[in-house]
Amino acid sequence: MLNAVFIPADPPRAGRLALYGDLTAAVPPNGTATLALPQTTTVHQTTVPAHLIDIPTLLTRLTSSPALRDPAALRDPTGLGDPTGLRDPEALGGPAASRDPAASEGWAASEGWAASEGWAGSVSWQAWRAAGLAGLGLIGRGRLVPDHSPAGYGAWRVAPLEPLDLAWLRNLSAAMPPYAYAVPIEGTDPLRVVEPEELIRAFWDALADTLVRTPAAALTTHPSAAPFAATSPTPIEGPTAWLDETTLTEQAGTHLVLRIEPPTTSDELTPEHPSSADTTHKNKHPAADLHADLHPAAAPHVDLHPAAAPRADPDTTAAPHMDLHPTEFRAVLQLRSGVDPSLLIDVAELWNAPSAVLSALGERAETDLLLALRRGARVWPPLGAALTDAAPEHITIDDTALEELAEGSAALEGAGIEVLWPTELFAGELAIRGTVATPTPGAVTGPDFSLHELVAFRWRPTVDGEELTEAEISALAEAKRPMIRMRGRWIRVDQDLVRKLRDGSTRRLTGAEALGAALTGTIDVDGELVPFDAGGSLAAMLTRLRTAEETPPFTDPAGLRATLRDYQRRGVAWMAQLADLGLGGCLADDMGLGKTIQVIALHLHLNRRGPTLVVCPSTLLGTWEREFARFAPDVPTRRYHGSGRSLSELEPDEVVLTTYGVVRQDHRVLGEISWGLAVADEAQHAKNPLSRTARALRTLPSATRIALTGTPVENRLSELWSILDWSAPGLLGTLDRFRQDVAVPVERFHDEEATARLGRVTRPFLLRRKKSDPGIAPELPRKSEHDVVVPLTTEQATLYQAVAKETLAKIESAEGIERRGLVLSLLTQLKQVCNHPAQFLHEKGPLERRSGKLAALDELLDVILAEGESVLIFSQYVEMCRLIEAHLAARQVRTLFLHGGIGVRKREDLVEQFQSGAAQVFLLSLKAGGVGLTLTRATHVVHYDRWWNPAVEDQATDRAYRIGQDRPVQVHRLVTENTLEDRIATVINAKRDLADAVVGSGESWLSELSDTELTELVELSTTPAKSGSASAYNPSSVGKSGGEPGD
Repeated sequence: MLNAVFIPADPPRAGRLALYGDLTAAVPPNGTATLALPQTTTVHQTTVPAHLIDIPTLLTRLTSSPALRDPAALRDPTGLGDPTGLRDPEALGGPAASRDPAASEGWAASEGWAASEGWAGSVSWQAWRAAGLAGLGLIGRGRLVPDHSPAGYGAWRVAPLEPLDLAWLRNLSAAMPPYAYAVPIEGTDPLRVVEPEELIRAFWDALADTLVRTPAAALTTHPSAAPFAATSPTPIEGPTAWLDETTLTEQAGTHLVLRIEPPTTSDELTPEHPSSADTTHKNKHPAADLHADLHPAAAPHVDLHPAAAPRADPDTTAAPHMDLHPTEFRAVLQLRSGVDPSLLIDVAELWNAPSAVLSALGERAETDLLLALRRGARVWPPLGAALTDAAPEHITIDDTALEELAEGSAALEGAGIEVLWPTELFAGELAIRGTVATPTPGAVTGPDFSLHELVAFRWRPTVDGEELTEAEISALAEAKRPMIRMRGRWIRVDQDLVRKLRDGSTRRLTGAEALGAALTGTIDVDGELVPFDAGGSLAAMLTRLRTAEETPPFTDPAGLRATLRDYQRRGVAWMAQLADLGLGGCLADDMGLGKTIQVIALHLHLNRRGPTLVVCPSTLLGTWEREFARFAPDVPTRRYHGSGRSLSELEPDEVVLTTYGVVRQDHRVLGEISWGLAVADEAQHAKNPLSRTARALRTLPSATRIALTGTPVENRLSELWSILDWSAPGLLGTLDRFRQDVAVPVERFHDEEATARLGRVTRPFLLRRKKSDPGIAPELPRKSEHDVVVPLTTEQATLYQAVAKETLAKIESAEGIERRGLVLSLLTQLKQVCNHPAQFLHEKGPLERRSGKLAALDELLDVILAEGESVLIFSQYVEMCRLIEAHLAARQVRTLFLHGGIGVRKREDLVEQFQSGAAQVFLLSLKAGGVGLTLTRATHVVHYDRWWNPAVEDQATDRAYRIGQDRPVQVHRLVTENTLEDRIATVINAKRDLADAVVGSGESWLSELSDTELTELVELSTTPAKSGSASAYNPSSVGKSGGEPGD
């Protein structure tokens, strides 16, 4: 893509427009530009080839555009009558382009090389074209002031800007793509770029500073004015204060203010509520006062926002006083000084004492007033009535105009006109507040309250936080005017609210929807979030949920043959509280903190409320069976797995152990049992809400559901929705609504409000503790992690470059799903080359001296085995594990190997062998051995290759670093230097702790990189990548002493 960016300079006319990107022979590079451009996942300062255009050449192009053939277009090339006309980023050509369809074609015609090379499709080029035409229009309207540059040269710049000019400038700035303002600010860390609005102003100044310096200008000006006429940079000699004063004068001016005054009646004229005439008088600056003291700071100031007057107490029995008779508001015209905003003068004084007012506000005050009235009349036509009066002071406002004013105040402000609504006479806007009718608090102390129970939801209109009475609501529903008088103050009537009142203010909610609203404090009413109050039993439930972790000390239940740790007791008490309320949740403790024993204690605590169903991966059936036999030997336990499985003669306190695969097959059989407790271990197996597993799991009836997982969020928030929708059905709404209201705002736009709202809803149902939390597992030894950075062998480097070159060539000509497939294939092949050429070539050998990683592994193992310690070696590839197994066998090193093809019994036997010391080296495929195992004999963990999701790596590491480990654990991550792995390590380090922050994972994000970015990512470089904790391999740091933790 071709891009354009303006490079400012000092003096301004030395700036240049830089064209960069896909330059061609028609637009050859003639220099370079230093820009801030994205590289993979970060932005770096980069010098790129560029085609540089100086301002005189650019002006020739601009002035040949058909958009400037019409003299009216030169006076107003942007069509500033509508300051919102550029809100659509697609409309970068500006309103003038839409008014003159030939403009874009003419511009392209004048730029024959640009048209032939496809510049019409460059958004950044179109943005700077629009900015250039707007700058010429401003200069044509005389918006020029002399100034001095930072270096002291005489310079011209575009000023002053009217409110509509500023509005157009803001719209263009917001629509500019990042490539159009990628100008770095020197010395910033992290790197920052110039704001687009600032860059456009610099571009305009460059145009102005060039246009006035014609050959004739230098001949006709006085020598003292040479800095402002010479074409070469000329310093200003002598004082420059006059320049600052000239600029201030030009930028100053006056702004029109509309002070809205409500109608009054004679019986309301009290000392607390003065008449309209008195109010107007108090807001005027008499001529005598202006003559006496014209210093702006000393001018009288009227506070138009005093404290609200006391409101009458609402009468809850009788209809309130309403003034529904035809009356008229009026808008008093005032002028506010642009130099001293505290100076506010009624326009009436401009006609009564013109000399004094003009002295205070400037000679252009009357002109500014008339221009403001013209601008304002475009967005609020009633203001045009003032233009028909030779000396306007105020205008009257009928009901229609009042409604338009109430809704269009923002448009007037965009036109530079301020609207004041005196707060002592106007109440706050009408709002609504929701609540539900629920049973007495005692009704929810047991599990009878269901998240699916229907409750009556109602909402009530409020003013300033106070609910209106039934009589006031009735009167409001019948209101026909945009403003009504209520409780001694004026209230704007929201017609949408009136419609809702007429349609009825009640509906039915599920208990889950009501609970979610109570937790967030807001509820959606016709697409609008409004405050929500919980009352009755819902408020009681809310209090118990929020204090679940503050319950009295939990006593270990009878029958438990173990002593729970304090944090485990808190976890059991939390789950028991949810069970007592008929709810469920997700226990998301770190791997190794004892989630299993907490569930065993919960089962004993529930004391025969019904059988317990534990659903887990098949590899964990034996672990659950042994743990129950060890810690609760009196609890009857059965496996519901295999060909002879049966649920006959099930006892009330029995525990049934089954797998996700069996649930998919037998969900109807399992659904016939009323389970007291259902537990989903490693619940991320059901993280896909649309999978057969997740759907089957939801069909199982249970009084309480508990999900167990160490990673509630691995890739995206829909996984959290799936887990919580099973354990607390309906709490987060439907999946589509969750994606729309939560997932997209949080994941794509990092919406802080949506993130906080999600946290308020999920916090009572999600308990997560980490090993690093204070007081959780103080007895755990230290864990140190570091990257072992190793070089490629010559064979690996040759293969790496050949694979990258060949596949990148195919990727350049591919599109869509074919391109994505090629990218992911490239990544896999390069990772295999980095592991070992034999893996990529699918060879069995030879293995020696062909892989830098294998050589580093040998050196690590020499130290580890010599110290008599044990090690876990993880790889995501079974084939690589087999190669390592064969290599170590040749070295007479005994190993154990666990992968996904091994059955449950054999798996348990391998774990027992390792824990008993039968072998010092345990090879594991990452997915098969990453969860559900206790391998605390190991004091070293080696990740032979990297998985894109750090949470998966952390789970694997936790096989050794868990409760029961009493020795320091060292984690070694093998990374090939200056390769794809080295660069990805930086990304992985930034994506740790996914349960606390939503970050995309997996390889899919890499497939979206551009060809250039992908090439930069995979190419071999000679400069080491700075990958977080990566450090050169040092075998002397390996051993019992541990070593320092990584960054």
